[in-house]
Amino acid sequence: MRLATIITPTGLRLHVRGNDGYVDVATATGDERLAQLSGVLAGGAEALDLARRAAEESGRPVAEAEFAPAVPAPNRILCLGVNYEEHAAEGGRKRTTWPEVFVRGADSVAAPYGELVKPELSERFDYEGELGLVIGRGGRYIAAADALSAIAGYVVLNDGTAREWQRAASQWTAGKNFDGSMPIGPEVVTTDELDVSDVQLTTTLNGEVMQSARTSAMIFDIPRTIEFLSSFTTLRPGDVIATGTPSGVGFARKPPVWLQPGDLIEVTVDGVGRISNQVVAESVDFADWPWHPPVAEKAATL
Repeated sequence: MRLATIITPTGLRLHVRGNDGYVDVATATGDERLAQLSGVLAGGAEALDLARRAAEESGRPVAEAEFAPAVPAPNRILCLGVNYEEHAAEGGRKRTTWPEVFVRGADSVAAPYGELVKPELSERFDYEGELGLVIGRGGRYIAAADALSAIAGYVVLNDGTAREWQRAASQWTAGKNFDGSMPIGPEVVTTDELDVSDVQLTTTLNGEVMQSARTSAMIFDIPRTIEFLSSFTTLRPGDVIATGTPSGVGFARKPPVWLQPGDLIEVTVDGVGRISNQVVAESVDFADWPWHPPVAEKAATL
């Protein structure tokens, strides 16, 4: 099953891909609690079954511009850094033996086909194509063998990063949390649709392949990631987990490649989908803003 949050005249509403287009889940089931992804995830297996029945109906075509972030209001986004060995190497780091984790907030998500805003305060705005997980049942102390039962589905995401803000301090929060810097979507693809343990992930910039890897190259695979994160926090319905990016990011290139207004950045995970975003300049009107991070020339990866 493929769930998409669609922009409608009455606001964001959850749809399921049907036999012909997309079906409004709440309208089809008569249950307005299912008008949002959060309602379906909170409703567990019963709500997911209702959504599956709705998928049997005929829907309507939906333009790319109508897609909202697939998870429009995540509780939080737990992110893994340097989770591909070649990505660690391109930044001068050894293969990690302990997961690197940081957190994004809900305001950092963006639509899968919308504009990606380059922050006015960043000249080193970078891309990171990734596979994302959306937590369903969740829980605490989830063993790797049981991890897939905690996941509702998969998404494609781009962990857009303001590198100079990321590197200005020992913590990465600022560089990873600019508003609207993480496109996510286009759909939440439920776990019964496909096995993502070994699928192709590709990032292109203006049509040129920048990142290309198999998800099987992750250092910490999906089951171990779930097991690790649930060691210290309860995973709840609607949490998103970003599983890390492979090599080929902009900062590691010679010369570095930074996203500029007018660029088209696309990320594809085979079987899950494609997101495509045009980079635009931030429209702000301020002068002499006091906060500008020092620029470190030494590469530091995430």
